[in-house]
Amino acid sequence: MAESTCTSGKEIRVMNGVWDRTTPSSDASDAMLLAHGRDVLARESDAIASAAQHLDTSFCIAIRLLESCTGSIVVTGVGKAGLVARKISATLASTGTPSHFLHPTEAMHGDLGTLRRDDVLLALSQSGETEEITRLMPHVTAMGIRIIALTGRSDSTLARSADAVVCSGNVQEACLLGLAPTTSTSVLMALGDAMALVTSTLRNFTSEDFAKRHPGGNLGRQLGTVEQSMRPLSQCRVATVGDLVRTVFSKPLPSRRTGAVMVIEHDGRLAGIFTDSDLARLFERRLDELIDEPIECVMTRNPTVAGIGMRLRDVAALLASRRLSELPVVDADSRPVGLVDIVDLVGFVRPETIESSVTDEMLSDTWTSEKVSEERNVDAAHDSSERAA
Repeated sequence: MAESTCTSGKEIRVMNGVWDRTTPSSDASDAMLLAHGRDVLARESDAIASAAQHLDTSFCIAIRLLESCTGSIVVTGVGKAGLVARKISATLASTGTPSHFLHPTEAMHGDLGTLRRDDVLLALSQSGETEEITRLMPHVTAMGIRIIALTGRSDSTLARSADAVVCSGNVQEACLLGLAPTTSTSVLMALGDAMALVTSTLRNFTSEDFAKRHPGGNLGRQLGTVEQSMRPLSQCRVATVGDLVRTVFSKPLPSRRTGAVMVIEHDGRLAGIFTDSDLARLFERRLDELIDEPIECVMTRNPTVAGIGMRLRDVAALLASRRLSELPVVDADSRPVGLVDIVDLVGFVRPETIESSVTDEMLSDTWTSEKVSEERNVDAAHDSSERAA
């Protein structure tokens, strides 16, 4: 691999040549392209690391203003900084801090009316001299609204208008021209994320709070609860401990096929589970006589279960880690309320996990005559002790 060297920002040096802005595109080798891309990333990451090292008590003052705000965090900026401001506002709102974006030009034409006295204004400008921003500051101050400046210059007009200044530093843009906002916007974005997440921590923002704000998409589904995706008990195969295996499997299947039967005690609690793979193993091992035995003799006792309220991402992780295909869902009294089948969680669990879980189920502990006899002896001893009592 060709080695790259960062120079003045006007050219990128590699072992087999130098690429600057005069280099024809036809002469740009793959090594030059990679070197240039790595140089951009290195410059931006170095600038973010430098900003982290230079954080001071001004950052803490800004965080206290954000955390104590009883209104909304109104974020403003123009151009590329305005786009960053929109993202910061969205991050604040999604992590527990009410926020919205205010376009500085529109603010001067009526949208100042969206501001309230209990709001805090977070203004972005790398130079601190952006006309649309500096023109807005006196009007915001007159309304008694606190201002946080996110800027590269602590002595700028914006900074002098602010109650707290978070400085992004004097950064060099990553482009060869040194003009396109790249490094500066990356630092502003990173500082905005830091401010939003530190504030979120102070507000004791939880995963439950996050779920309420993200009900849609794959992320929202992961944060949903198991009840939202499980098959309700009415759509599951259910048997009592005394039912014969033949009787259980002669019953009509529910509209949504499931690969397991939940076996229930006479008091309604979950006793065990018996899967289609368990049935197949009986035939493979030539244990056909067990078809006419109670299902409790061949079921898996004390199976892994999910409780009501369990997050779907945790359910998916449990299925994957235990290599299971089905997971009963029970209430606080261990009474089954539904079942999750691994095929219901496509998108949560990797395809290879689904395949391996089915394979492992087929290769798991096989039922033998000795094992069934052991189960019968345990049940007989239990019945005798109950009669003696």
